[in-house]
Amino acid sequence: MRRIAGAFVVFLASTAVAAAAPITYTAVLSGGAESPPNNSLGSGFAIATIDTVAHTLDVSATFADLTGLTTASHIHCCTAVAGAGLAGVATETPTFSHFPLGVKSGAFAESYDLTDPASFNSPFVAANGGTAAGAEAALAAGLAGGMAYLNIHTEFARGGEIRGFLAPAPEQVPEPVSLSLLGLGLAGLAVRRRRA
Repeated sequence: MRRIAGAFVVFLASTAVAAAAPITYTAVLSGGAESPPNNSLGSGFAIATIDTVAHTLDVSATFADLTGLTTASHIHCCTAVAGAGLAGVATETPTFSHFPLGVKSGAFAESYDLTDPASFNSPFVAANGGTAAGAEAALAAGLAGGMAYLNIHTEFARGGEIRGFLAPAPEQVPEPVSLSLLGLGLAGLAVRRRRA
């Protein structure tokens, strides 16, 4: 009985540690994902990694074949419904630092200190308690809830030519087999406990 309880405590502790680890989100960017959709032939891929212990956000993206020249890019958060709708800009404005402007193809990567209010759009900070900590918590919740998207704006589509909702990277999503094995293991522990 004590072994089962001890194993369960270790399991819970490892789950808590895993939740504190950096979480990576990815998005495929397209004109069809915009709201409303547009006929851009442009495409892209974005990665955002948030670490709520180190208070950092790493963002990178590649994009190609845009119809218009780039004017801005940022993460918008938080939509009312996961995977749909529009939201205000959450990250720095008018655009990400080092984001290439005036091009149809390119790439960028940047790291942000989430304790610095300048890493966020000031209205986003104001709407979330007026502090960088409140903005960080709101962004983390929006990412986890599927209510944040990376958008690339151009002269062709000022509201956004290509975008994609950020979702957990595939290696961070538990596989159905892993979940099944965990369930079977817990069921086995319960049966063993009843017999004891």
